[in-house]
Amino acid sequence: QVQLVESGGGLVQAGGSLRLSCAASGLTFSTSAMAWFRQAPGKEREFVATVTRDAYRTYYADSVKGRFTISRDNAKNTVYLQMNSLNPEDTAVYYCAARARYYSGGSRAHDYDTWGQGTQVTVSS
Repeated sequence: QVQLVESGGGLVQAGGSLRLSCAASGLTFSTSAMAWFRQAPGKEREFVATVTRDAYRTYYADSVKGRFTISRDNAKNTVYLQMNSLNPEDTAVYYCAARARYYSGGSRAHDYDTWGQGTQVTVSS
């Protein structure tokens, strides 16, 4: 059974930091591109960041570039999202996603075949 489990969400003040983790099981993690998406209330799910399966390349949405960092540890089957300088507009449910057998996943949600249950991030002003 393929499973992605996110953790690390919570409530933080504006300007603060959080680190999200996503542990994968049941898939060949090292051959899967990984990504983070987010969905705020009343809005569509949007791309945040993606990392290639070898961790060599990363791509970010303009709204988080310079503040967020995606990384992965293939030995631990885990992908991370370090979020700094958070602001209230970052409040959303954050989802981890996997695109199996692809080097790079891209920014389109429908290209990803496995999703986690999400973790809530709330940034207070």
